[in-house]
Amino acid sequence: MRMWGKYRVLEELTVKSKVVGVKQSRRAIAQSQASKAFLACDADPVLLESLAKSCKENNIPVEGDYTMAQLGAACRISVGAAVAVLLK
Repeated sequence: MRMWGKYRVLEELTVKSKVVGVKQSRRAIAQSQASKAFLACDADPVLLESLAKSCKENNIPVEGDYTMAQLGAACRISVGAAVAVLLK
């Protein structure tokens, strides 16, 4: 059941409007355009610290159970992604 839940969440990244990458995600969060953030569990914590803090301050839910490779694949890019943000 847990795997099914993860599959559904990653499917969410394939079908909804999103931004991928630290800079674009930071901008979307700052402009109140983000509805949910996905932070890769194997990304450099220094990169993601400020994003996680911004999400908390703006009451944006954060998922951190996926690797960079999984996020990149879900976003249909050929490289890993440290962060992906769903847009409102």
